[in-house]
Amino acid sequence: MINRLFDASAAFLSRLALAVQRHPKRLTALVAAVALGGGGGAFAVAALAPDAADLPVREVIEVVQPLTAQPSPELIDQTLRLYRSDVSRSADTVEALLARLGVDDPKAAAFLRSDAGYRQAVWGRAGRGVTAEATDNNTLLRLSARWAPEDDGQFKRLVVEKTAQGFASRIDTAPLVASPRLGSGVIRSSLFAATEESRIPDAIAVQLAEIFSGDIDFHRALRKGDRFSVVYEALEADGEPLRTGRVLSAEFVNSGKTYQALWFQEPGSKGGYYTLDGQSLRRAYLASPMEFSRVTSGFKMRLHPILKTWRAHLGTDYAAPTGTPVRTVGDGVVEFAGVQGGFGNVVFVKHRNNHTTVYAHLSRILVKKGQSVGQGQQIGAVGATGWATGPHLHFEFRVNGVHHDPQTIARQSEAVPVAQASRAAFDRLAQAVRIQLSAASTIQTASAQ
Repeated sequence: MINRLFDASAAFLSRLALAVQRHPKRLTALVAAVALGGGGGAFAVAALAPDAADLPVREVIEVVQPLTAQPSPELIDQTLRLYRSDVSRSADTVEALLARLGVDDPKAAAFLRSDAGYRQAVWGRAGRGVTAEATDNNTLLRLSARWAPEDDGQFKRLVVEKTAQGFASRIDTAPLVASPRLGSGVIRSSLFAATEESRIPDAIAVQLAEIFSGDIDFHRALRKGDRFSVVYEALEADGEPLRTGRVLSAEFVNSGKTYQALWFQEPGSKGGYYTLDGQSLRRAYLASPMEFSRVTSGFKMRLHPILKTWRAHLGTDYAAPTGTPVRTVGDGVVEFAGVQGGFGNVVFVKHRNNHTTVYAHLSRILVKKGQSVGQGQQIGAVGATGWATGPHLHFEFRVNGVHHDPQTIARQSEAVPVAQASRAAFDRLAQAVRIQLSAASTIQTASAQ
């Protein structure tokens, strides 16, 4: 349609030009008449450009020479570097460890076999993180190993590097970096099984039991379906997790009741755990003289395993392997440390308010009479001395010489609230902790869906 319009317009213009040449006067009069009498009319004006299809087409072909890439000298000098990490094993030879790291370098292996730093840091030691940096032909450029020998916030780093003169080694000391980790789980059989399923370290499970031991009897009161959420520190060396740190906050739901805790350090104090409303979870007495164990006999009547008569059991027995550390449940002074009748090796600790705790059947004693001890301090180790059918700890709590249930005493011991001067800072931290624990609890929910 458009092409026909263009053709008609061109023909019309041609005839108009011819008419102008032949009858200029008549055409002028005609235009004037139309202008005077056609003021209300409208005219359609067609585009006067030529049809694109009628335009000539010319093909141009030119030869283009490609540019030759010129890499920079810096790129030419660079070699491909490969990185791989693994964990040392006690039975590792140098060749076995290098093979797992993807390194095939006889000169490097010979150096490591003779290097005192490598023998001190890695040889025969299990569980140490080792990282190798190698060339694209699997020769060693750098090897590093990290470990934390002390609980002082520092770690050691062995570095073996290839130099122009050969390999050289050194051992550095650097600070560990704490980063928060979140986790949660559901009790199906035990606390340790739940934390293992959730890939939470055992050290954190022990801390959870410690934190809530004043409110929850982890030996007898755990129920299937109980759940927990935790925020804890991962201590990293050069960006790699090396060990676990402190639990920063936690929540435990036991038999439908929720318990919460956060770590808070007041100025001038050593810090401790508090409820989110500011009550200290550190009571005068710990609930258990061992970090984690199994109660085999509580504070009740029982058939004596040796005498075979029914009598009151005036303490609590905890099953544990010989050598398991035993700690005092509260601050005090050692009143007796030695051998006494059916108790075998036993320690008596005198506390304030005429309270006394007894730790019997020990395999060894680590304190002396008259020595001051602090809550949680190791005073001996589990054994089977005296009247004992197997390794365990017999623990008693006496008030003015009268036996009481240790679990009841621990729960009734007093707690200290946050000081008023630190209350504003504590409340800000508690608000952030509520958000963290809410986020931690979603991890288990998401994994279960």
